Amino acid sequence: MKGTTLMELRILAPTGALGAGFDADALARGLAARPDVIACDAGSTDSGPAALGSGTPKLSAQAVTRDLRLLMRARDELGVPLIIGSCGTSGRDAGVDWVASLARTIAAEEDLHAKLGLIYSDQPVQRLQDLYDAGRIQPLANAPEIDRELFQRGHTVAMMGVEPLQEALRDGCDIVLAGRASDTALFAALPHMRGADPGLTWHMAKTIECGAACAIPPSANGLLATLRDDHFDVTTLATGTRLTPRSVAAHTLYENADPYHIAEPSGVLDTTGASYEAVDERTVRVRGARYIPADGYTNKLEGAELVGYQTVIIGGVRDRVVIDALPKLLPVAERYFHDKILDVFNGRVDPADIDIDYRLYGAGAVLTGSEPDPLTPRELGVLITVTAPDQETAHAIATFVAHASSHLPIAEYDGLVSTLAYPYSPPEMDRGALYRFTLNHVATGVTPTELFRTVTEEL
Repeated sequence: MKGTTLMELRILAPTGALGAGFDADALARGLAARPDVIACDAGSTDSGPAALGSGTPKLSAQAVTRDLRLLMRARDELGVPLIIGSCGTSGRDAGVDWVASLARTIAAEEDLHAKLGLIYSDQPVQRLQDLYDAGRIQPLANAPEIDRELFQRGHTVAMMGVEPLQEALRDGCDIVLAGRASDTALFAALPHMRGADPGLTWHMAKTIECGAACAIPPSANGLLATLRDDHFDVTTLATGTRLTPRSVAAHTLYENADPYHIAEPSGVLDTTGASYEAVDERTVRVRGARYIPADGYTNKLEGAELVGYQTVIIGGVRDRVVIDALPKLLPVAERYFHDKILDVFNGRVDPADIDIDYRLYGAGAVLTGSEPDPLTPRELGVLITVTAPDQETAHAIATFVAHASSHLPIAEYDGLVSTLAYPYSPPEMDRGALYRFTLNHVATGVTPTELFRTVTEEL
């Protein structure tokens, strides 16, 4: 590798998400290769804004503890760094502290000793407003409009690149638990420190960031990357899985609008010249990507805020007459519920603050009106969602919405008929808080570490 005598680095990605579970045998195969670093992601925005808005992790403490215990044992056995990013799903400070508490318990139970680095990515309101006032918060594509008051609502994190992780490694941290981080940065941090080629490093990191997601069949298991002077090899670890040039190349499109140009805080990965070659059924060799440094450093900002509370009702219908009538009936029902809210709450609840949504599964609900082919289902699943400023109001409205929806007036029938069948009694289920993303922006003109803070401790 350029600038170093080290000719090979091995990076182990044991799973695509901490807590998703992986085969212990697959992990053992990766450890047998003596990796130089173990890294994995613990979070994402894929599941929506709830984890960021609420601070509640998506995966359970039991599932995360199981995976973390195996990885901490492995790190102790090999004496190599363990890097985990976007702790607690969202990467909020609370998520970092949550995973750290699990790590402390595991260390005590297993008699493990390590230097722990915690990197926090929550952004104070005043800092965000100062950046906004200075014109240093810039929108990405399709970003919502924002103002400085937005930062007083909800929660905002910044997404770190490799630099805060590298600072922790240079400080001698054996285990790094990071807040919100670029998935690829977790795997690129150590190779960059060792002088690896930037294009190969970032492309390798992009390939293994989700573990065996690019394997056939995809799973929650891991991959091993072997990084050399002019190429990297990626190998699947689970029994019964394989890799192909196509499956590996396809992963550059995952979560990216452009499979050839992938933005990172410090620049852009360009895979236009990349080639993919099968070494054997389990290994693919990759060459040719390059990394283009940016003119200025940026950190992506992610925000979420509470917008209401929801109660949901699930029903179904298999009557062809009712199915055909629903598109005309639902607008009538909406007007009825508007008047019903005014009547029941005696003007204390504004119908404009209430949303009553019907989703007809089987009739194009997933594409919500954009279904290219007409559908004629024999039965429909009906999801009714009532959103209100508080849970009590959402539930109260849902009770009469559920009652009325089970007896909608059908012109083709004389008298009272049942229109929806409910699988649960009572049918109303309080879903809880509803959050929305507030930001799709970057902070500009920042240094690579100024938005983050690190503390260390001995386990």
